[in-house]
Amino acid sequence: MENRNLLHYLIITLKGLAMGAADVVPGVSGGTIAFISGIYEELITSINNINLSLITIWKKEGFKVFWQKLNGNFLAALFLGIFISLFSLATLVSWLLENEPILLWSFFFGLVAASIFFVGKEISKWNFGIVVILFLGAFVAYFITILPPSENASSLPYLFMSGALAVCAMILPGISGAFILVLLGSYKTILDAVHERDVKVVITVAVGAIFGLLSFAKVLKWMFNHYKNLTLALLTGFILGSLNKIWPWKLVLDSKIIGDKIIPIKEQNVSPFAFEGDNQLMFAIIATIIGFSLIFILERVATKNN
Repeated sequence: MENRNLLHYLIITLKGLAMGAADVVPGVSGGTIAFISGIYEELITSINNINLSLITIWKKEGFKVFWQKLNGNFLAALFLGIFISLFSLATLVSWLLENEPILLWSFFFGLVAASIFFVGKEISKWNFGIVVILFLGAFVAYFITILPPSENASSLPYLFMSGALAVCAMILPGISGAFILVLLGSYKTILDAVHERDVKVVITVAVGAIFGLLSFAKVLKWMFNHYKNLTLALLTGFILGSLNKIWPWKLVLDSKIIGDKIIPIKEQNVSPFAFEGDNQLMFAIIATIIGFSLIFILERVATKNN
């Protein structure tokens, strides 16, 4: 780590930007981006380094040792990218979701589909148990994608809980933190708070997210240390099951007005040829190929930098 230069941390920040952009979209996980870009295990390990003993280290050995133990440069660069992305791209992604949903979902469908291969190939030993866990993960993720969203909720304790649960999903490849917020009914409240710079709501969600992150990272770290192949199979299954949510062509069967937005309650995936309206098939295929190819580029960059 001592040999890492400014360019390395700039690349980490760019990966954070990509994670933040993915996390804004209900159905896409920033954890998938972290895994494919080669920083997932370092992220989990670094989060696990955050504990009360760091304060003692700071007092006894100084800030420099404390920062090294924390892996502070890595975390600062990554979360800088995530926060820049969340605040700068939230408006763009919201606009795309409303105005060009097929192209946006097509891009992420290609990205997530390619991710299945890259996470799955990390499994070093296949057996019956691995296959069962993979399909179990796929079933759980698929089941989550067909749950109906809740009504909008805006109480601060509920938003704290929402932040904690969403961040747990956010760091799991395949399970979207933003989609968990949709299910909990908090997505619009939080997105609006970001747009309107509502500090009280943003801080409440952030504190909940920190609480959830520190708690859940310990579980993930233990799973990677003791059952790495099973954990990778579960994550691969999560990504596979999440494809149902981000299929670009959907028929809305039921919807609900929440605030000033129409939120789909029940949707059915359809073929592009059965889609009502312009299916944008050619552009959708191009967007899918771009998303699919981006994963290969990210993986190559990650290989060169590790």
